[in-house]
Amino acid sequence: MGKKLELITQELQTFIEAQKIFFVATAMREGTVNLSPKGMDSFRILGPNRVMWLNLTGSGNETATHLLESDRITVMFCAFEGKPLILRLYGTAKTYHQRDAEWDEYISLFPNLEGARQLIDIQVNIVQTSCGMAVPFMDYNREREELNTWAKKKGVEGITEYWQQKNTKSFDGFETGIFN
Repeated sequence: MGKKLELITQELQTFIEAQKIFFVATAMREGTVNLSPKGMDSFRILGPNRVMWLNLTGSGNETATHLLESDRITVMFCAFEGKPLILRLYGTAKTYHQRDAEWDEYISLFPNLEGARQLIDIQVNIVQTSCGMAVPFMDYNREREELNTWAKKKGVEGITEYWQQKNTKSFDGFETGIFN
């Protein structure tokens, strides 16, 4: 059954690297909780207590907003194939934008994905596993290409305009910090 660990073990790192989808949850002190599925080749393990995620352009920018007020974050992985397992990484996070020196330091860890918006640097405080026996088996087919196609078509100027229109305020009306 479930275990609480202080770090990401080699076995859990192997599990994470094999996953095609993960979920990110953040919340401010007041307002909505954001829980989003993430995919593509956008997650890296930098050490036993540090991970990084490349956040791509989307219809909202809730994670960045929430992290401005509260740096708490949870990342969850589920085994949809093979042995059942749910893995949660609890921690604190910092957001890096293209204007930040950290962006240049870490962006090369990821493939060149159109619409790359932020890097989320997570210090993992607790690693928790649970059984996952109720998670259904699901077959992976392929990555969706729509986001990359859309972002390529928009180009850098079009993406920046989209950010100005859709990504400067959260669902609850708070600043996201994308242009600060």
